[in-house]
Amino acid sequence: MADFLYRVGRLAFRRRWYVALVWAAVLAAVGLGSLKAPGAVDEEFSMPGIESQKAFDLMEQRFPGATADGATARVVFIAPGGEKVTAADNRQAIEEAVAGMGDGAQVASADDPFKARTISKDGSTAFATVTYKVGADALTDAARAHLERTIDQARDSGLTIEAGGTALAEEGGPGGMAEMIGVAIAAVVLLITFGSLAAAGLPLLTAVIGVGVSMATILALSSALGLSTTTGTLAMMLGLAVGIDYALFVVSRYREERAKGRTPEEAVGMAMGTAGSAVVFAGLTVVIALAGLAVVGIPMLTKMGLAAAGAVVVAVLIALTLVPAFLAFWPNAVLTRKARKSGRIEESTETNGGTRWARLVLRRPIPVLLLGVLGLGALAVPVTGLQLGMPGDEAQPTSTTERRAYDALAEGFGPGFNGPLTVVVDGKGAADPKGAVDSIAQEIGATKGVVSVSPARFNDAGDTAVFSVVPSTAPTDERTKDLVTAIRDERPGIESGTGASYEVTGTTALNIDISTKVQSALVPYLIVVVGLAIVLLLVVFRSLLVPLKAALGFLLSVLASLGAVVVVFQEGHGAELLGVEQTGPIMSLMPIFLVGIVFGLAMDYEVFLVSRMREAYVHGEAPEQAVQSGFRHSARVVVAAALIMIAVFAGFIGESDSMIKMIGFGLATAVLFDAFVVRMAIVPAVLALLGDKAWWLPKWLDRALPHVDVEGEALNRPETEAAADPAPDLEPARA
Repeated sequence: MADFLYRVGRLAFRRRWYVALVWAAVLAAVGLGSLKAPGAVDEEFSMPGIESQKAFDLMEQRFPGATADGATARVVFIAPGGEKVTAADNRQAIEEAVAGMGDGAQVASADDPFKARTISKDGSTAFATVTYKVGADALTDAARAHLERTIDQARDSGLTIEAGGTALAEEGGPGGMAEMIGVAIAAVVLLITFGSLAAAGLPLLTAVIGVGVSMATILALSSALGLSTTTGTLAMMLGLAVGIDYALFVVSRYREERAKGRTPEEAVGMAMGTAGSAVVFAGLTVVIALAGLAVVGIPMLTKMGLAAAGAVVVAVLIALTLVPAFLAFWPNAVLTRKARKSGRIEESTETNGGTRWARLVLRRPIPVLLLGVLGLGALAVPVTGLQLGMPGDEAQPTSTTERRAYDALAEGFGPGFNGPLTVVVDGKGAADPKGAVDSIAQEIGATKGVVSVSPARFNDAGDTAVFSVVPSTAPTDERTKDLVTAIRDERPGIESGTGASYEVTGTTALNIDISTKVQSALVPYLIVVVGLAIVLLLVVFRSLLVPLKAALGFLLSVLASLGAVVVVFQEGHGAELLGVEQTGPIMSLMPIFLVGIVFGLAMDYEVFLVSRMREAYVHGEAPEQAVQSGFRHSARVVVAAALIMIAVFAGFIGESDSMIKMIGFGLATAVLFDAFVVRMAIVPAVLALLGDKAWWLPKWLDRALPHVDVEGEALNRPETEAAADPAPDLEPARA
């Protein structure tokens, strides 16, 4: 591996123009393809195998022309103080507003609250449900504008009107601002790390090119492969992150090799043979983690993972080809100002911060290890109370109309009205379908925790019916989950007596089913991802204990970060500092996202840091000295890479959406714990205690594993060493 990449690096150096032109042509080709390709599809969320999805599918089959998961808007009307919505003036204003809302090409129905009897007992509040023929993703801006305009006009009557639901939900994430903040902070960190504008700018430039290629490819293939508009979100975030990291490590190693007295071309070759090898295996661990998302069984998540894995592959290819080509164009520009000014490069043998930190840990390995493990373990304890769900309008800031509508509905009708259940009855096997539906509705209505059951709506054939069930508790309440379980548990007895079957669905039931499926998929996902990564790290480090230590450290940091998320977003401690106004269950997909993304980044830091220790050990240094060498060469760069990741993820905490806040906070804390506690403290402490045993590998396993030479042992040959002069003059700068 090292010898091959050494040759690749030198070839890219000598053929710099060809490499640059090839990447320019690739970028232009995929960019043109993305412009000519049909627009990205608005893929409907689906999760095969769960009851809620089966019910949705049955509704679409038995109710032709209707969309089971069509967008909805729930508009709440509140009478002025002391008045009732049934007063003549208020009633007229509400009826006119509902009629206006129902006047739209995409509107399926708009329920008049006086006909649907959706009026609170005290008469102060009423609500109307507007149902659309299409999903929220396919709803046009004109349809949303019409709804909002009608509501604004109705407010002139003196009524307080608030609206929520999927029809008004804003699409997209942070709109690019978080990425811009992250790139800006990354530029500052790189400038401080390298002390050179060119050295700081090169990783940013190549990362942006890689993201451009990846995103343009996703857009070009979106129609053919059925990729949705959200598929590229994870690809853009990780492509930018690892693109900066990989170029950062290659440039850092290039500068180090130049300081050893190598010519620019030889330094590029050596950098590619060593740091480039680490980039390849670090990239493979990230790809494994992302491709492993297919284990969860959510098609959208699988596509997101594969698209992001493709972006990581592009980042690796750019680091192996375009970065050395750019170094060939400007071989001296990435060096320090002192080196460029004096015309001489001297290898620094001074003790730096990384060396001093390593010595501190090596002197006190047991206290450092205990402090790190116990600290992260304490932070992980709240995970035992983790509750998964999908936060809705109740998690929005109180300044939004969605949150005010949610609160008004809960106050006027009870918390369960914000998350009604939908029961789909299949009466094809019943002798009297309508009688069977009535019996099922009565049985479910008598279940403890049910407030009301709506009249059933039959399809044209009369063999399928749909009705709503309003719980007494809020959608995210654990008692609502128990109610859904109880209704489903009653099914065998009810079906045997009526001859008809039924299934429970709706947004609340769907979120409960998703949470259950994700929880059950988390352990298999961890086994697949961690297992494959351990095998890969066995090949990289030729050690049995180092990969196991890496995997256990990762699990510790992920559990600690999940615990921190639970403390803030579920229990509410310190929530006000982050602008979180409403606590509740943790987003169902959060553990999967956290494991997949952080695992890849954690293995990046592990490979880059420990591979330098392994390299020093293979070249004859004692175990403790090898740890110091690894920190002297890599600690500053690993710290810079971690700070960049933390800055990128922390930028999302400033967004108003609670789920985006949660993702940003979780990823930022996970990288913080993994990079600075696990990799910078626990890893050297464990290696110090293990000594030579850390690098032990059974002979039979050593013979079975392929030799990939990540340490660059093949490059340590006379002809390579002869290319170096102790302290040569700089070549004429070309930048």
